[in-house]
Amino acid sequence: MQTDPNPNKSKDSPTNSDSTESTQSPSPFPDDVLGQVLSFLNSDKDRSSVSLVCKDWYNAERWTRTKLFIGNCYSVSPQIVATRFPKITSVTLKGKPRFSDFNLVPQNWGADVHYWLVMFAKVYPFLEELRLKRMKVSDESLELLATAFPGFRALSLMSCDGFSTDGLKAIATHCRNLTELDIQDTDMSDIDDFNGGWLSCFPENFGSLEVLNFASLDSEVNFDALERLVSRCKSLRVLKVNKSIMLDQLQRLLLQAPQLMELGTGSFQQELLPGQFGDLESAFSNCKNLQTLSGLWEVTSIYLPVLYAACASLTFLNLSYAALRSVEFGSLLAHCPNLRRLWVLDTVEDKGLEAVGSSCPLLEELRVFPADPYDQHLHSGVTESGFVAVSRGCSKLHYVLYFCRQMTNAAVATIVQYCPNFTHFRLCIMNPGRPDYLTNEPMDEAFGAVVKTCSKLQRLSVSGLLTDLTFEYIGKYAKNLETLSVAFAGSSDWGMQCVLEGCPKLRKLEIRDCPFGNAALLSGLEKYETMRSLWMSSCNVTITACQQLAREMPRLNVEGQDGMPHLLFSLFDRQDLLLPSLMLWSGTRAVKMAGEKQSELDHSFLLNENMRND
Repeated sequence: MQTDPNPNKSKDSPTNSDSTESTQSPSPFPDDVLGQVLSFLNSDKDRSSVSLVCKDWYNAERWTRTKLFIGNCYSVSPQIVATRFPKITSVTLKGKPRFSDFNLVPQNWGADVHYWLVMFAKVYPFLEELRLKRMKVSDESLELLATAFPGFRALSLMSCDGFSTDGLKAIATHCRNLTELDIQDTDMSDIDDFNGGWLSCFPENFGSLEVLNFASLDSEVNFDALERLVSRCKSLRVLKVNKSIMLDQLQRLLLQAPQLMELGTGSFQQELLPGQFGDLESAFSNCKNLQTLSGLWEVTSIYLPVLYAACASLTFLNLSYAALRSVEFGSLLAHCPNLRRLWVLDTVEDKGLEAVGSSCPLLEELRVFPADPYDQHLHSGVTESGFVAVSRGCSKLHYVLYFCRQMTNAAVATIVQYCPNFTHFRLCIMNPGRPDYLTNEPMDEAFGAVVKTCSKLQRLSVSGLLTDLTFEYIGKYAKNLETLSVAFAGSSDWGMQCVLEGCPKLRKLEIRDCPFGNAALLSGLEKYETMRSLWMSSCNVTITACQQLAREMPRLNVEGQDGMPHLLFSLFDRQDLLLPSLMLWSGTRAVKMAGEKQSELDHSFLLNENMRND
């Protein structure tokens, strides 16, 4: 056995004995030099690759990593994380799959952050940042977070649920070094704080906030407490308030924080007197550094001019809560020559998108959302004409999410000719199974044009009437594709097989209401361990195929959801019964956490019984 040349070194150092075990080819770099080199690597993928070089590099990466990203909270256990990485100060943790946003995952599916926090409190008392997405967060968890980490600085909760303003009170009271409180698209429960009292829990000598976002909270806020807080936080650069904040209050906040770079306004419903209108316009004109503008609830053409003075420097305009018409929208865009990102509702119609094409030559990202996604009889909204107009004038466009009710193959082919550098192309034709409305042909050639032309494509969402030909195109040409979302498409198992066999970088595959069945599922046995997740809902997959997959791939977690209590056990009696929903993900120890009892997981069950932790 190799002896230690320095018997006095600490067992807790990165050069302890486990770094010299079984290293056939010692690293040519001294440990301190290697550590300094690794400190310049910010990419998770790069750091993971480095850790595979040799044992010395593995240990150097282990001891120098301070930031951790976990894309699936069940892909690894808190215990394994704590053992491998002893110096983590920042954690990003994702829970429920994306389709939970559309109520396609049982309410009590899991993803409770509390079990992670208990472990972090033991091994990472120096934790400074926690960023959660689609996690279950209780008031108890927020109280633990607020009291167990004295140097805690940043909390981001995106699409999380389970907590109330009581938890926010604990954060405000105890986190004396807080620089960021970011609450986005969050479903608050049991809110009984109708006066926003949590804002008054920040100490009177507290002034370190740089980011404050509570736009998704529905409750009233204590405006006096908010105004005092904003006035104390001289480094505040992001302020996003909810729609309870009126225009006169917004004007007072802007006077206290003209240095803002990102602003989310409140409601524009208030009627202003002439003097108030001028004061608000002046307050916006003093915001010389403003780059992002959002909120604008119920904004009308009367009040849009107050924004004009602040628009010249905007790079991101989020109008997803503002149902603007094409004329007023075009007038606003004329003052926004530097936009890189734009989110709008389809109320702007094709005329509004023509204004985008003529006014926003630097645009890189466009998202068009439906104002009323459930009304199938609307004749307004956007069509292929607006999309083509944007692509013609915005050659830098590389990210699009486009909701519409009609599209043609020719239009999509034209769009990608104008913008061949798409990395994200998400087209949602809201009427399922709709063909090219001019030729009545399937939309196969549209998405064929996308994958043939856009060689950098990483994310693709397909819709409309699609046959297996679409998936043949995807498998043949989409060699950089990482995420694919499919709904109401395909002809047979062959379509899914083409994707699994032809897309070497595929990480996430989301499928619903498609004819893909057992043969398609089992064709991906060699693929699934390199993927982050697969989700299939309302497809032709049986319990037999899922059990076979679980047996042959023990490192995968194969989770079925029956959705109905009386089916939970009968599934195993009826092997030919179609499984309503299936999810699988990779991970060496991916388990439902101890403490998340099966009865709490709302008719979900793991088919890998040897990996269950009930």
